Amino acid sequence: MTLEQFVATYGLWAILVGTFFEGETILILGGFLAHRGYFPLPWVIAAAFAGSFSGDQLFFQIGRRRGMGALARRPHWQERTARVRELLRRYETPVILGFRFAYGFRTVTPVVLGATGTRQLRFVALNAAGAAVWATAIAALGYLLGHSIEALLGGVKRFELAIAGGILLVGAAAWLGRRWIGRRKRRPR
Repeated sequence: MTLEQFVATYGLWAILVGTFFEGETILILGGFLAHRGYFPLPWVIAAAFAGSFSGDQLFFQIGRRRGMGALARRPHWQERTARVRELLRRYETPVILGFRFAYGFRTVTPVVLGATGTRQLRFVALNAAGAAVWATAIAALGYLLGHSIEALLGGVKRFELAIAGGILLVGAAAWLGRRWIGRRKRRPR
């Protein structure tokens, strides 16, 4: 299967599923591939919006139904949970609009919001606005990355696979680095 066939068959679904959880890397890659003409940028943004919005709604519902017990089962979230609760007390609306931009807080924040009694309609509206801004900004970043690479290298077609792999590699390295740092912090001294 060629890159073109793979992207045409699974690309938008991969963006939707990837952004359901975290997804910055997959969305930057989607923006890059949109720049390369594999699919329209608005479709990338729509898939990312749907994935991000749906994932956050699910985690919010988990928080509403299971309360703080859902967070207590994840001891490594305790520090982030405390930070989110403090921020919510002071800046609830900006936190709801912008939590997906803060790496490591994307999953825990909607659970905390659900567990602490944030009104559902308020969360839906602010989550939709935040997801729309996030999907547009990150996809545009990937699109601009493609534009910049093309300006530097000229004909990018022969490097597409290497560039896509590089984007995934950088994202995986960042994820692994974050996990490694988190484990070192939690390790008893």
